Amino acid sequence: MEYKTLQLRYDSGIASITLNRPEKRNALSYELIDELLQVFGEVASSPAQILIVTGAGAAFCAGMDLENLKGLIGRPAQQNLQDTATIARLFRTLYDFPKPTIAAVNGAAIGGGVGLATLCDFTLAAPEAKFGYTEVRIGFVPALVSVFLVRQVGEKQARDLLLTGRIFGAEEALRIGLVNEIVAADKLMQRAEELAFQITQNSPASLRATKRLLSEYARAQVDAEIRTAVQENAAIRTTEDFREGISAFLEKRKPHWSGQ
Repeated sequence: MEYKTLQLRYDSGIASITLNRPEKRNALSYELIDELLQVFGEVASSPAQILIVTGAGAAFCAGMDLENLKGLIGRPAQQNLQDTATIARLFRTLYDFPKPTIAAVNGAAIGGGVGLATLCDFTLAAPEAKFGYTEVRIGFVPALVSVFLVRQVGEKQARDLLLTGRIFGAEEALRIGLVNEIVAADKLMQRAEELAFQITQNSPASLRATKRLLSEYARAQVDAEIRTAVQENAAIRTTEDFREGISAFLEKRKPHWSGQ
């Protein structure tokens, strides 16, 4: 299948997906989200044993696309729920992916981009990579990513990252457990492929069973938390602070919060 917003390559049992909107810092457009869901399905049913995800250009994924953000203001409640459910499905598909996954984070991973970067089984990052759960800075709520972040780094660290919305570097991401390794930018994909090759030496049946086991441990709780997160994500879009935050972000000015 031909894709417009990403590239898919197969080589020696390894599938590599490159988010390919470098002029937009690989931001998550509706088209990219749809194509990611399609390509995940394609790779899952392919002979490939490992999936690598990276970004083209200077960024890994800079969060939601600006054009998408503009369209969020004033959307009907049902549309908000549908949009949020689609993003939840994207994250859940990657979290439950039946084959081992590796993220090669070549640059900024912000908002939803952090979800893609850290929901992989292994996350490798270039020293220049930056991370941030910045939703509260634009009147949004980091509902969906919070479901997984708490599991990855613990509640105290998650509260820090989610409530401050601050940007942090690869070293801190490594220290708190969001990143497995820091690798020089010019060696990042090489290291990802080396790790992928190492994993392919294991039993494919055992790998699939282990991935399934890990997903099943907390399935019921994750399902319940995602349902709550979808409702919160949709609800925040009806607030004055959301409208002000998005408008201020697009207009490159400081927001004036009403708290409503």
